[in-house]
Amino acid sequence: MRFAPLIPSSFDPEPWLSLAPVMLRWDGSLHAGWSPAVRRGLAIHAVHLVGEAPVEEGLAVLHQGLGLDFLVIPVRRPDNREAGFRLLGALESLLEATSGRGVKLALRLEAGAEVAVPELLRQAHGEAVGFCWHPGIHDAEPLADRLWCGVCEPATDLRPLQALGYRWDMALTAEDPALFRAQAALLEAAHPAVLFPAQRPATALGRPVVPDDSLVFGKHWDRS
Repeated sequence: MRFAPLIPSSFDPEPWLSLAPVMLRWDGSLHAGWSPAVRRGLAIHAVHLVGEAPVEEGLAVLHQGLGLDFLVIPVRRPDNREAGFRLLGALESLLEATSGRGVKLALRLEAGAEVAVPELLRQAHGEAVGFCWHPGIHDAEPLADRLWCGVCEPATDLRPLQALGYRWDMALTAEDPALFRAQAALLEAAHPAVLFPAQRPATALGRPVVPDDSLVFGKHWDRS
């Protein structure tokens, strides 16, 4: 698991260049220094939206040409069918906008949305959309096959997530490079790299996993 700083998009990138890849929290503006930074090859792994207008904000981010891998969208539980249709319409618009750009959509599910939104995506055959883990998700197993990125705090216990085999990038909210280095070092020491999941997933792409009795793992493969 690699820890990456999550910083406001209005921050000057200069102090963060040695810490690439970085992740940006979109605050409505982009520091002018990001354009030359992007030209120097700084890797911007993800941009996290924070507002309630995902299409407008997403298009504004894509217009910057940052070369991001993931666009992370906060999503609350739809209160009714109309809200569900609005969410699906917004995701469809963003999928069209990201087509051919190599950018994937990852939903950051707010409390209460962990069941309703994945079910809505299943009904709409929305397999192209994934999820961003955060400490508010208490049961990550149903999302494990489409957890594409994550965000945590310095005191977050990542062991339940590691048990599912998650080994990708994890954003750590940061405002000072030196403090980020110290916090990331502690997290890396507490959560060593995972090679194989300790807990076999029960579902994949919304379908039950059928164990293959002919496949046998060595006992040491479950150790992180």
